[in-house]
Amino acid sequence: MDKLLHTSLKEMRAGLDRKDFSALELTRQFLARIKKFEPKLHAFVTVTEEEALKTAKEADELIGKGESWALTGIPFAAKDLFSTAGIRTTASSKILENFVPVYDATVITKLRDQRAIMLGKTNLDQFAHGSSTETSYFGPSHNPWDTTRIPGGSSGGSTAAVAAGLAPFALATETGGSIRQPSALCGVSGWKPTYGRVSRYGVIAMTSSTDSIGTVARSVEDLVITAEAIAGKDDRDATTSAAPVKQWSQFLKRDLKGIRVGVPKEYFIDGIEPDTEKRIKEAIEQVRALGATISSVSLPMTAYGSMVYAIVTPSEISSNLSRYDGIRYGYVSETASDLFEIYGKTRDEGFGDEAKRRIMTGTYALSAGYRDAYYLKAQKVRRLLVNEFKHVFDKVDILLCPSSPNVAPKLGGAADNPLFGYIADQLNIPGALAGLPALSVPCGFGKPADGAVVDLPVGLQIIGPQWGEENIFRVGYAYQQVTDWHKAKPKGFE
Repeated sequence: MDKLLHTSLKEMRAGLDRKDFSALELTRQFLARIKKFEPKLHAFVTVTEEEALKTAKEADELIGKGESWALTGIPFAAKDLFSTAGIRTTASSKILENFVPVYDATVITKLRDQRAIMLGKTNLDQFAHGSSTETSYFGPSHNPWDTTRIPGGSSGGSTAAVAAGLAPFALATETGGSIRQPSALCGVSGWKPTYGRVSRYGVIAMTSSTDSIGTVARSVEDLVITAEAIAGKDDRDATTSAAPVKQWSQFLKRDLKGIRVGVPKEYFIDGIEPDTEKRIKEAIEQVRALGATISSVSLPMTAYGSMVYAIVTPSEISSNLSRYDGIRYGYVSETASDLFEIYGKTRDEGFGDEAKRRIMTGTYALSAGYRDAYYLKAQKVRRLLVNEFKHVFDKVDILLCPSSPNVAPKLGGAADNPLFGYIADQLNIPGALAGLPALSVPCGFGKPADGAVVDLPVGLQIIGPQWGEENIFRVGYAYQQVTDWHKAKPKGFE
């Protein structure tokens, strides 16, 4: 049975439908594995054992009647930003530590309708503010490849859980790299969709104009299965596309003949670790061997991506976090004596340092005297960046580059560095600002710059044009048919 925990979603589906094992048996195995390894990883904020076992029994009843969908009876984990009715949703923050929503996020509803089985809610940087999980009120998660290192973030709990085999796939969110960067550092496959491809309804907002809902899994083929399940129009989210969801599985091929690949020279930045650069270039040559044509392209405006993000993101955060006031829901200070003290003390005690920093920065950028100089100018530069990507995608079908300039750093290196997230995500931020779909797939291992004698995962980033998921999935799938990096398991978690 343990071997099952490392199989693909397709193999799990086939085994369940053949009744080789039950959804209840499968779920119990994953819950046992969580109990065994969770103390080492701290990947979860909440484990929903009772809910999981109840859903597993319902899934078995449906399978017994011959009624099943792609994810019926298959366990998953959800980043603790997704509202879950009757189950606390914390955003890894003190201010929501005991908040229990009365409704589900649309994505949760879609998975529950299929009787996919939620194992628990995963850890993240508080309100998704960070790239390491070190800003979590509940403490950081650990990378299963080396538990003294970060898993990346903000979706680090989700990627650590999948990498360690605690869940076959997990829901995640990304604003400027929060799926791709931790997927790279944990050696899993991660999908960041086109902005508007998946509903944001019921997901605690960070930056509303760039927040995207995706998944992490062991392989691109698994990602496609999850993507087909959660994508689509939602009347409760006006930013979602009305276009029918394609059956992306139909685009998966073993060769890449006819695919035009661009390699942006600006993405091989100063400071990229030597082993990381080497693994990426090897992966690009493997893509060439599969039949794709490779050419160098230039995206000079992407150099301004991090600066635009540093203005737009705090500005939208300052607006989105204003709802946490101690009046309507969430934490409320017990020492406040009047309404203004409730506001001030609740936020002072409930928000972490990173949230406060971003609120203050954003409020300043949106203030009457500076809105035109900062926020509006940043949005104009963002439009130039979007137009530059469109121009490049007239010439190529996808872009290949690193997902992260480095392998996983040591824990503690990011917590006291306010710029860490912006630096770590600078390869991901431009595409996020442009609303582009992208993957991170494992492409080898490298040594860290700190001199430690340890091999850590490296991630290859595959970026497509808006609504161009089919080509990124095709390239990622073809690459994984001729490589085994995505099958590697961290020592001790086999």
